[in-house]
Amino acid sequence: MDMSKYDVNGVLSRLGIKDVNPGATTGTSWVKTSGDVTESVSPVDGRAIAKVTNANVEEYELVVEQAQKGFEEWKTWPAPQRGEVVRQIGLALRESKDDLGFLVSLEMGKIFQEGLGEVQEMIDICDFAVGQARQLYGFTMQSERPQHRMYDQYHPLGIVGVVSAFNFPVAVWAWNTMIAVVAGDAVVWKPSSKTPLTAIACQNIIQKVLKDNNVPEGVFSLVIARSSVMGDNFAADPRVRLMSVTGSTAVGKRINAICGKRLANTIMELGGNNAIIISDKADLDLAIPAIVFGSVGTTGQRCTSTRRIIIHEDVYEKVKDSLISAYKQVAKKIGNPLDQNILVGPMIDTGAVTMFTEAIEKVKNHGGKILFGGDVLSGGDYEVGTYVVPALAEAENHWEIVQEETFAPLLYLMKFKKFEEALEMNNDVPQGLSSAIFTLDMR
Repeated sequence: MDMSKYDVNGVLSRLGIKDVNPGATTGTSWVKTSGDVTESVSPVDGRAIAKVTNANVEEYELVVEQAQKGFEEWKTWPAPQRGEVVRQIGLALRESKDDLGFLVSLEMGKIFQEGLGEVQEMIDICDFAVGQARQLYGFTMQSERPQHRMYDQYHPLGIVGVVSAFNFPVAVWAWNTMIAVVAGDAVVWKPSSKTPLTAIACQNIIQKVLKDNNVPEGVFSLVIARSSVMGDNFAADPRVRLMSVTGSTAVGKRINAICGKRLANTIMELGGNNAIIISDKADLDLAIPAIVFGSVGTTGQRCTSTRRIIIHEDVYEKVKDSLISAYKQVAKKIGNPLDQNILVGPMIDTGAVTMFTEAIEKVKNHGGKILFGGDVLSGGDYEVGTYVVPALAEAENHWEIVQEETFAPLLYLMKFKKFEEALEMNNDVPQGLSSAIFTLDMR
């Protein structure tokens, strides 16, 4: 795929991305890391974007030690002053929105408009966190003991570990970090190994704000490292008081178990097997576009992606035909996510494509019918092997493959007769995250 018409080098330069980048920082100072080298390869065309030198155990220790020191000072700052730093970070993100959104699309594969939207979410959470800085309320109450009064007040917790996933490589960091630092905590961020450059870019964007405000070194930290360095060790580190993990359910279970052994706090944002119920009184002109966006947006690689459509039998055929027609139109707009006419970009890598095709085969083995799509595109602009045609399949809710989350653009269609049946199907999966009902009858 020809990327020459896009100013990739200009974007990388403005974001401070070099040919080879250090994999750790304590805020304004980059650590000279000495681990093995990771090459970030774009799913758009299979070309290397840049390299990152991973951190080793000693360099991880250096970052965490500095984060603890930074926390000790940062927690003494008045919350509104901490909020002012976050406000300025929001302004810095506004200035770099186009470039960072471009890099998100280039490194992760989501279409450019989604890349811009993700950066806007970062800006929005900065605005929200600024308000929170003046709302860290406590409360007082009467005591049963004479001459005593009780009060409750929030105190900073300590180091917050943030583990983010490839599908939202920058927004997840911002959602966690801006709230944590306003509360007086320090953050150590472990980004996905598939999208390290977007993480480095974020740190470069905020660096001037940190310097201008004399933010203690260690409050905004980043470590890019192999799982042997930043996997279970990170979760088991007693200095990390809270772990926020975005990823698969399997990873969440493992990290939660490790944190549980030391009674650490956790925030887990894991898998979803999300359904939409379509009643016989649904407005299909409203429902069909929503279903398509929910299922093919980010090439089906969202935790909130629509996976199952539970359709009333009276409108099943109409909904099915409408979705097939819509998917045919979508299939004409699969390609380079930096092209404004494209609706569906690549999957993150060929491993994800293999997972998609294996799921298609499992549906067939169960006796399901592929109504549309499921192909891997090849040749020409698709030679990298990461582009697929989003698939529609008729399936049964109890099938093992339907019960599992497939992180790909594979949408299951199934029927119901009574609403109670639809509700049971909606809830009868191991993962729950988002659901919707389309109906014009609220009774």
